[in-house]
Amino acid sequence: MGFVGKVWKILVGIKDGLVLLAMLLFFIALFAVLSARPNPGEVREGALLIDLAGVVVEEKSVLDPIETFLSGTAPVSEYRARDITRALDAAARDDRIKVVVIDLSTFIGGGQVHLTAIGEAMDRVRKAKKPVLTYALGYADDHMAIAAHASEVWLDPRGLAVIAGPGGTNLYYGDLLARLNVNARVYRVGTFKSAVEPYVRSGMSDEARTAAGALYGSLWEEYKANLTKARPKLQLAKVTGDPVAWIKSSGGDLAKAALAAGMVDKLGDRAQFGARVAEMAGEDPWSDKPGNFAASDLDAFLADVGPDTAGRKIGVVTIAGEIVDGEAGPGIAGGTRIADLLDEALDDDLAALVVRVDSPGGSANAAEEIRRAIQRFRDRKIPVAVSFANVAASGGYWVATSSDRIFAEPATITGSIGVFAVVPTFEKAAAQYGVKADGYRTTELSGQPDIIGGFTPAIDSLLQTSIEGTYAEFIGLVGKARGMPTEKVDGIAQGRVWDGGTARQLGLVDEFGDLDAALAWAAAKAGLKDGGWHPVFLGEEAPNYDSLIRQLVTGGSSASVMPAAHSGDIFAMVAGRRDVVAAQLARDAERLLGTRGVQAYCADCPARPAAAPAPRAKSPDALLTFLNWLSQS
Repeated sequence: MGFVGKVWKILVGIKDGLVLLAMLLFFIALFAVLSARPNPGEVREGALLIDLAGVVVEEKSVLDPIETFLSGTAPVSEYRARDITRALDAAARDDRIKVVVIDLSTFIGGGQVHLTAIGEAMDRVRKAKKPVLTYALGYADDHMAIAAHASEVWLDPRGLAVIAGPGGTNLYYGDLLARLNVNARVYRVGTFKSAVEPYVRSGMSDEARTAAGALYGSLWEEYKANLTKARPKLQLAKVTGDPVAWIKSSGGDLAKAALAAGMVDKLGDRAQFGARVAEMAGEDPWSDKPGNFAASDLDAFLADVGPDTAGRKIGVVTIAGEIVDGEAGPGIAGGTRIADLLDEALDDDLAALVVRVDSPGGSANAAEEIRRAIQRFRDRKIPVAVSFANVAASGGYWVATSSDRIFAEPATITGSIGVFAVVPTFEKAAAQYGVKADGYRTTELSGQPDIIGGFTPAIDSLLQTSIEGTYAEFIGLVGKARGMPTEKVDGIAQGRVWDGGTARQLGLVDEFGDLDAALAWAAAKAGLKDGGWHPVFLGEEAPNYDSLIRQLVTGGSSASVMPAAHSGDIFAMVAGRRDVVAAQLARDAERLLGTRGVQAYCADCPARPAAAPAPRAKSPDALLTFLNWLSQS
C-alpha cells in the first residue's frame, strides 16, 4: 500500500503540474491576443473606402470589455475627425488612390466644426483632380454637410434626403416633480444658465429662448452658407421652406424629390453604385460579387501613411466629453487623468502645448484641476494655445483661461460662463406618507443636509453662497485671462451660450482657426520653422484589446465590400427618435439624482452620441465632501 500511495502522489503531482502548465499557457496566449493589434490590412490601388458606420468624434472612447460583452449590444463605432481629414489629404497626394468613396449608410452624425473640416478636406481631394463619391439610403443634416462636397452624391431609389435644421425640444419635469412632492432645490448664478430649468419649470424661460434663438440662428446661417457654397444647385429654400409641397411635387417619392431639388446626383442601388466606382477604381480582383470594386479601407490606409515624427514635439492634450472628477476617459474628460497626463508631459521636452477642447463642461472642481495643470506649462515659459472644436462651453471654457491664445471656429459653441447645482429633497413626499423627521440640533447645520427632513435656512444659504463664490472665481479667471474687468465679464457671462463668431467679437476668442492653425501658432511662438516640429497627442493610445473587442462584437468588416445599409424609411427614422428620447430621460434623471457637485456645464450644448458607457466620477466635489462630513458629525 505504501508503494501504491507513493505512485498515486507522483501521478497527482504530474496532473497538478500539467494543469498549472496549461493555465500558464492559456494566460500567455490571452495576453498575446490582448496585446496584439488587429492587422489593418494592405493598401491596394483603387479607391479609398471610408465607411463612416458610426459617429465622428474628437477623441475615441475606451471600451470596458466586461460591460461591453455583458450588454449584448455592439458599441457605436467612432471615427476621429483628424484621422478622416488626414486620410483625405494623404489620398489627394497618393498615386495609388484613384477615387475616394464615403459610405454614409450607417452614419450617425458629428459636430458642425468636424463636418466642416471633413468637407474642406474633400474639396482638397477634388482639387487634386480625384473624384469623391458618397452613397447612403438616407441623408439628413449631418450627412448633407459631408455629401455636399462630393463629386457625385448617390441615393438608394427607396431612400430619402431631408434637412431639418438645428433646434428641437427639451423635456421639463417641474409639474411632475410637484405632483410627486419632490423639491428640486436649485442653486445657480447666471440669468441664462438654463441647465436647471427642466427641474423647476414646465417650459423654456424667455431668457433661455432668447439665447437659444440667437445661438441656433447663427449656427443655421453658417450651415446654410457652407452647404450652398459647396453645392450651388441645391434648392435649399425649397427643401426647408415648404417640405410638404416639395415632396408632393414628386408624387410622394422622397428619392425623386431629393434628386429634383439637387440634394443628390444619382439614384441607384449598391450594385449600380459599385459598378460606377469600379469604372474609376478598377474591378476587385479578389471578388466578382456585384457592387465590389478595388479599395483600401481607412485603417489600412492610415497605418500605411503613418504619423509625422520630424523635428521637435508639440504636445496636444484633448479635453473631450463631459468634464468629471477622477480618472474617467478617454472619451470623457476625467480631471485627474488629464492633469496626470499633463504633469507627466512636463518632463517630455515639449516645445509648446496645444489644448484641444470639445466639451460642454461639467465638474467645476475637475475643470480647475485641469486648468492648474495647464498653468504649470506656462509657469515654465512653454507657449500654450487652446483650440476649440464643436463645443468649448462652461467648464470647457474654464480650462482655457490658462493659455496664451484661443482659437475657435465660427460654428463653435462656447461661453456658458456660469455655475449651478441641483439637490432634490423629499420632505413633502415623506410627509404625504406619514414620515416626518425630528430630533435635537446643537446648530443649524446639525444633521444637514437632510434630504428627508428638508434643509435648514443655514444650509440653503451656505449652498447658494458656495455657488456664488465659484461663479466669482470663474469670471475672475476669465477677466484675468482676457484682460477684462470682472464687471464686463459678468455682462457677457451669466451662463449665456455664444457662437464662435459672436464670442470673437466679445473678446472671448482671439482668432478663427482649426487645430492646425493653433499648432502653427504654438510652433512659431516656440521659435520653430515649418517642418521642424510634429504634434504628439498625449494619452492617445487606447488599450490594445479595444480594437479586438470592437471587431469581435461588430463582426469585423471588409475593405472592398460595403456593408449593407440599415433597412428603413421615413417611418423608421421617426421610430428612431424613441432612442433619443429615452437617452434624454436617462441623462436628465441622472443629472437630478446623481452625485455631481458644483457644475460648470452647458445644457444647451448638443449631447454627444453614446459610444461607450461613461465612467462615473470617483472623486467627490469639495462641497459635497463637506456636506457629507456635516451629515456624519
